[in-house]
Amino acid sequence: MKYLLTNQETERLSFRLVTMADFDTWLPFFNRKEIYKYLWLDETKTEKELCESWFKKCLTRYTENRGGLNAVILKSTGKMIGKCGLLVQDVENEKRLEIGYSFLPEYWHKGYATEAAICAKDFGFENEFDKDFNSNIISMVHVENTGSAKVARYNSMTFEKQVPGLGNHVFDIFSITSEEWEATQNK
Repeated sequence: MKYLLTNQETERLSFRLVTMADFDTWLPFFNRKEIYKYLWLDETKTEKELCESWFKKCLTRYTENRGGLNAVILKSTGKMIGKCGLLVQDVENEKRLEIGYSFLPEYWHKGYATEAAICAKDFGFENEFDKDFNSNIISMVHVENTGSAKVARYNSMTFEKQVPGLGNHVFDIFSITSEEWEATQNK
């Protein structure tokens, strides 16, 4: 299973594969209707249906070797607080390696998303996964998701371009090249 951050750690976080045992922990993520547009979620579905779809997509990525979101565990409590990982995405008919992240709302604004995203970026470059994707890694952020855009910028990424999504959604692509990443490692 390439691209997965299994058994990686940061100061406050650890990463492992998502399992169906995480379902009830993740279900409250879908209580916040304002995030639906950021993630192309279907507002006509129930929270349980959305969570089922989310888990199916995550576990399918694992089996198809397209990366995936790992469970992010807060080491001080042992609780799952979010998901973060490297995802193989198709952006304008080009395969790109994306850092994806989502956290339960009670853990927003505490730096966890940034800490996890930096770990994912470093893991991708350290393992030279970027070489499969034109030597860069991206984050794809809905244009109205200012919190995730901040995480991308804190992760040393810069705005690359805007791309259309499903319906009338628009996404900003933030990216960092292997050369830019190496320059940050020498500081």
